[in-house]
Amino acid sequence: MRKISSHKTSIKSPHKSFKYVIVSNLIYLASIFLGWTTRTTFYKTQEFEEWEKSGKNFIYAIWHNQQAFLLYPFRGQKVCSLISLSKDGEYIARVLPKFGMKAVRGSTSKGGASALRNLIDISQAGYHPMITPDGPRGPVYKVQQGVIFLAQKTGLPIVPVACGLSNKFKVRSWDKMRIPIPFGRAAIVFGKMIDVSKYKNMSDVKLELELELDAATLKAEQLVS
Repeated sequence: MRKISSHKTSIKSPHKSFKYVIVSNLIYLASIFLGWTTRTTFYKTQEFEEWEKSGKNFIYAIWHNQQAFLLYPFRGQKVCSLISLSKDGEYIARVLPKFGMKAVRGSTSKGGASALRNLIDISQAGYHPMITPDGPRGPVYKVQQGVIFLAQKTGLPIVPVACGLSNKFKVRSWDKMRIPIPFGRAAIVFGKMIDVSKYKNMSDVKLELELELDAATLKAEQLVS
């Protein structure tokens, strides 16, 4: 398996303030507490379970407003997440390594081309890219081109994932981000894997991924209601 050089896996952060060290550690501790106090159940498809057991790689896709709880459940699973170059993104980028994950900095609006090249490199080293296909600015629940481009270049299937929370509150943001509250239940639901090579029209891939993510979201919400 190919070794990853550090200069290819991330874009250097411009944020140097000590507050990022403090806040990222607080987020890390809060994520552990949430993980300990939330009863989490995974609902994987048979297709994905077989793919995962074979050791093959894949790309996770999850709606932007459902990502807040995923740090603890996906700890140590060789996940590499695309994180924006914003100041808010800096906090998460510092937390990911504490859970055995990697961060690639960039987005569709800034550093996108370089970030996608880095994601291709790191996926070839066995890490599973995790993308929020409607991020970082929306429109909410609408798949952008980035995740499809990544799947085309790597040949990896896209695995739709949804996270339903029984205890949460919604932030007043463009995506109404779901923030988990302790002592609840979480359902992490996997949809049908999508192989982009089987589609002639990329607009069909976008529609299929949106439908799978929406269906998984509905099921996840029903399971915790």
